[in-house]
Amino acid sequence: MKIVLAPDSFKGSLTSAQASEAMEKAIHSVDSRIETIVKPMADGGEGTLEALLKATKGERVSFTCRGPLGDDSESSFVEIEDEGAVIEGANISGLPMVPREKRNPDLTTTYGMGEAILHALDRGNKQFIIGLGGSSTNDGGLGMLQALGMKAFDANGKPVGPFGKDIFQVDTVDLNFVDPRLKDVTIKVACDVDNPLTGERGASHVYGPQKGATSDQIEAYDKALGKYGRLIEQATDRQFANEEGAGAAGGLGFAFLAIGAELHSGAKLVSDAIGLAAAIQQADLVITGEGQSDVQTLYGKAPGYVANLATTFGKPAILLSGSLEGDLRKMNEMFSGCFSIVPGPRTLAECMNEGEGYLYEACRQLTHLFIKLMKE
Repeated sequence: MKIVLAPDSFKGSLTSAQASEAMEKAIHSVDSRIETIVKPMADGGEGTLEALLKATKGERVSFTCRGPLGDDSESSFVEIEDEGAVIEGANISGLPMVPREKRNPDLTTTYGMGEAILHALDRGNKQFIIGLGGSSTNDGGLGMLQALGMKAFDANGKPVGPFGKDIFQVDTVDLNFVDPRLKDVTIKVACDVDNPLTGERGASHVYGPQKGATSDQIEAYDKALGKYGRLIEQATDRQFANEEGAGAAGGLGFAFLAIGAELHSGAKLVSDAIGLAAAIQQADLVITGEGQSDVQTLYGKAPGYVANLATTFGKPAILLSGSLEGDLRKMNEMFSGCFSIVPGPRTLAECMNEGEGYLYEACRQLTHLFIKLMKE
């Protein structure tokens, strides 16, 4: 009997790797002869690196770059054979890296992302997978492009800085000094949002508030990113500010499009990198999970992608979730069963603190049931 374990993270409680370990221990506590294939999942956001390290023979590469507030920060990316460098934006300029009292898009930058790419280029990488989720920035990728060599000037011809507040001063840009090695690499960006750069559905209006932007800042940033976007489009002789995903990570998606990157489903990119489809084809059962589930799980989230693959290969997929909401009948179109791991009324704090134990017991009970059904 083979069971594939491919959960996403239980945010605030367990990483996808930790969730996979808890599931595996639970299954083997019931029957150690069951073969478990551990493939922790992610969608390009926080936890992507850990998921890939767990499921592949990747190598972690440590380096120093500018953090979201511009100070030196220790970070890392992963190098995977045949996939190249995997860089997680949440690990470089993520929102959790910024203290709550300092969350203000004026103060944050994507400069470190550019430094990470340069470091990976220096190591000879020709392929990149970039995760954009969980950013603290709204600089339109200004910082990243500057780190890669772009020049940006104000109306007086003076260089502007790499922070969010500097986007308001940008009057001209020059992309002629962007690192020429980028022309010979493939960059795939994990992006599960379809927002354009500006407008009511743009980076500032949709995601600015969670990054500390006030209503006045949102309007100002939307206008500034509009001008900045036109300058970049003129410099590249292409129009892409309205492409789906351009507004991801405070406009970082737009900056990646400017250097020739392709935007893809984050869950698909991770799935392909860890060989999930091949694993599921061999399985008798697939178990996935996440912290909170509703019908949105079916559209772009990692567990939904896992279930879709399982359905494609005719394998049952079970969802174990910290919280289930909405119409479960819709969920059952993809999942063979959806179950909450919480054993009864609990506070949020209890759920977060006891998540591993709850997941272990739920998976243990599920294993007992599956073994009995397989014998009948």
